[in-house]
Amino acid sequence: MLILTMAILTGLALLYGSGRRIFRAAVHHRRQAARFLWTALALCLVIGMVLQPKTVYEGAVNGLNAWWNIVFPSLLPFFIASELLLNFGVVHFMGVLLEPVMRPLFNVPGAGSFVVAVGYTSGYPIGAMVTARLRAQRLCTRVEGERLMAFTSNSSPLFMLVAVAVGMFHNPALGVIIAGAHYLANLTLGFALRFYGRGDREALPAPVPTGNILARAVREMLEQQRRDNRTPGQIIGDAVKKALNNLLNIGGFIILFAVIIRLLGAAGLIALLARLLGLILGPLGLSPAVWPAVAGGIFEMTMGTKMASEAAAPLLHQLVAVAVILAWSGLSVIAQAASMIADTDLRLTPFILARLAHAALAGVYTCLLFGPAGPLAENPASPAFAPLVEGFPSLWAGAWLCAAVFLLFLLSCGLLAVVFHLLRGVCILILRPGR
Repeated sequence: MLILTMAILTGLALLYGSGRRIFRAAVHHRRQAARFLWTALALCLVIGMVLQPKTVYEGAVNGLNAWWNIVFPSLLPFFIASELLLNFGVVHFMGVLLEPVMRPLFNVPGAGSFVVAVGYTSGYPIGAMVTARLRAQRLCTRVEGERLMAFTSNSSPLFMLVAVAVGMFHNPALGVIIAGAHYLANLTLGFALRFYGRGDREALPAPVPTGNILARAVREMLEQQRRDNRTPGQIIGDAVKKALNNLLNIGGFIILFAVIIRLLGAAGLIALLARLLGLILGPLGLSPAVWPAVAGGIFEMTMGTKMASEAAAPLLHQLVAVAVILAWSGLSVIAQAASMIADTDLRLTPFILARLAHAALAGVYTCLLFGPAGPLAENPASPAFAPLVEGFPSLWAGAWLCAAVFLLFLLSCGLLAVVFHLLRGVCILILRPGR
């Protein structure tokens, strides 16, 4: 017994000494430690795929269906259009025209209006992609890019109105609450983030307005077109290639995380995570029936929202869970955003913190909107836009409608800028001294 005790104590001492050395090495070489962690996670994934091939196949099929029926048609027109508008200098045109509007509201350059337009009319992760392009062209500073990426990353309006409200809840009226809370929360976040990074050393002084602003905007656009020596055919071809490459990259992330969430569910880890989340969600009054949905939504929002719509919980609790999941967007979307900004100096941490704040605000706004909109949600009568969204068997049919809304949004921004400058000119004439 004494010999056994001494052997155990000696082993513990060796383990302690080895553990301290390993810990010091990990602290000193954090990057190597992180790589070891990712290697271990990759090995666990491969082992799970070997042990559960049927689960992996089902998860991959679900991810592929979600990508083809929801993400691909929702984003393809916007990816192509954004590339074309960037290359043809339209973003530079909007940058000059909308600088006096965007700077007071969100403390971002006028070119950020294009990111706002495309981010609020398409879906994840196009806001991060376009922001990365602006940063690469030096149309915004790093802090301004992080502001833009934080509050212009939204779920697709077609996904919320069609896939969630109609396809999952079978109630088009709920789309008003779901989309309204989502957009209001992100706009609130945008107004608050104008104070983020106010000591930005890279920030340049605002250009002094000289001459007609519309003429200056047109000159800036033409100058950008002169700098690009490609023919229109080459520009269109490159835009389509980049759009398809980005969508294939996104599809890979969606399928990967669909497989991961299936494996975690089969291993019982989703249920364990749901119980841990209950320590936070329980005191907030959220029904335990939606805890697993929120746990699944941490990884992938499509599966999480579907689980929330099927939960045996009051409607308000289901909608709050959906709002939190859509605003958080899931680790899948965060990984997609990280891949989009990988070639820039934009940091991912502000984006993740913004997603947490967006989730909290969206839950609060859902509760506030559910009061006045509750009778509308419970009423079996359909709202005015119901025939429009119910007619779409998938998001393929509505993708070009959303693209038309995007173009209308751009036109509205231009008209707003023109009206703003006209009113400012009138005020200057009225208040000019000596008149």
